[in-house]
Amino acid sequence: MSLDGTYDAGNIFAKILRGEAPAARVFEDDHVLAFMDVFPQGRGHTLVIPKHSTARNLMDEEPQVLSELILGVQRVTRAVRAALKPDGILVTQFNGATAGQTIFHLHFHIIPRWEGVALGRHASGGMADPAELKALAEQIAAQIT
Repeated sequence: MSLDGTYDAGNIFAKILRGEAPAARVFEDDHVLAFMDVFPQGRGHTLVIPKHSTARNLMDEEPQVLSELILGVQRVTRAVRAALKPDGILVTQFNGATAGQTIFHLHFHIIPRWEGVALGRHASGGMADPAELKALAEQIAAQIT
């Protein structure tokens, strides 16, 4: 999909927001929802999405929503760091299929990194064990401040 287009209310993130699809939830407030990526690039890979948005990408979003979203990303990133003690953390966001975007609902990836541990390929690894994702979500959620 290109950078332009119509928001698809049937995308998986919209379904998660409506409670129509499961997710290992990490954090939620009035503005954002954070949950574990079911196709993680690494242990602890977490996604953060705006709750009240039909933006497909960063350029489609309103400034006030972006402000609340990035604050949520920072909050969850700090919790990932506290919970998992990585050597580094990759925070990324894709815009358009050519850039690697696979779900066309604005979202950020928070991916803990450890020295000597390879990063998996985006959206091409196997599905994670739901019980492991739930345990990681609980571990990270316990560090939300």
